[in-house]
Amino acid sequence: MSYRARALTILGATGSIGVNTLAVAKHLGIPIHAITGHSKIALLAQQAREFRPALVVVSDPAAYADMQRELSGTGIRVACGAEALIEAAAEPAVGAVMTAIVGAAGLPATFAAVCAGKRVCIANKEPLVMAGNLIMAAARTHGAEILPVDSEHSAIFQCLEGHRGQNGAESDEVAELLLTGSGGPFRTVHDLHNVTLAQALKHPTWSMGPKITIDSATLMNKSLEIIEASWLFGLPPEQIRVLIHPQSVVHSMVTYVDGSVLAQLGRPDMRVPIQYALTFPRHVASDLKPPDFTALGALTFEDPDTARFPSISMAYAAAKVGGLAPTVMNAANEMAVAAFLAGRSTFLDIFRTVERALTNAPIMPAPSLDDIIAADRDVRARLAM
Repeated sequence: MSYRARALTILGATGSIGVNTLAVAKHLGIPIHAITGHSKIALLAQQAREFRPALVVVSDPAAYADMQRELSGTGIRVACGAEALIEAAAEPAVGAVMTAIVGAAGLPATFAAVCAGKRVCIANKEPLVMAGNLIMAAARTHGAEILPVDSEHSAIFQCLEGHRGQNGAESDEVAELLLTGSGGPFRTVHDLHNVTLAQALKHPTWSMGPKITIDSATLMNKSLEIIEASWLFGLPPEQIRVLIHPQSVVHSMVTYVDGSVLAQLGRPDMRVPIQYALTFPRHVASDLKPPDFTALGALTFEDPDTARFPSISMAYAAAKVGGLAPTVMNAANEMAVAAFLAGRSTFLDIFRTVERALTNAPIMPAPSLDDIIAADRDVRARLAM
């Protein structure tokens, strides 16, 4: 199917990924079937008037009446709530779904899109972290395409071209996946006891929402990416390594058993992996320029400091336990980041909160989707007390 014939639903249209996806879709001439948002009503309404989707969904019930007023007379249907998100993701007229809802809130709709056999462009890490086994199994059963949008996973996806088996990477050819990361704003800060929220929100390379920016500062984004990559590419976590790369030009690499290494390079612009997920297997012309290598100077790499940033060690531990442990880690992190953003805790409290939650994680080797959602809610309820 041509990418221009594949109507698109964007879950989380008002975030940075959603905004960039709409820009890419406009460039490519891809029709928009549905867009969703939480509480940025003015922006969501503006997007609806410009792109004329058939459906707009607000997940926040308090915003429903306002959105109805904003779009009155346009002929655009407005819906509200979790069931409406699932409807938007699974609608038969939709060919592709961009999942960009921050956090665990996007899991049910993402799973619905997979079960409906869509091309699912995954921009949020949490669904695969929480329910990777279920999502990948459902994709095989229902013929869904799972295409990564994270710049790191898109890079690995491209480096595996011609070497990818039915369930991901060919383990007899691939020695290691190398996930790169900028290191965040505190890469060279050795004492993290007194860092402020303002400092944590100043990412040196990428422009992202507050939650993802804090995850970058704690390196929790790399931790989630380890688990996500394991499910996406069919490799155990011990074959996935994190490298700090401050220039953010090499987006990730694949080491093969013959000693060769393939890397994908590009400017730090999310429109590149977004477009490739929408147009795969084609690379389609855009107005984005490749890096100017003569101006770059050096490209440097270093191991992460797991003593200062223990989130990476937590990810390996959670992945080893499996079951509900990744769900617990993710939920505890979301709650801890929210507390830090609200000024109720310190930066280092994020690590402490996640570590305590993992220590008490229930053992359940093969949880169902209901088990996963219940565990997520339980962690949030306990941490909200």
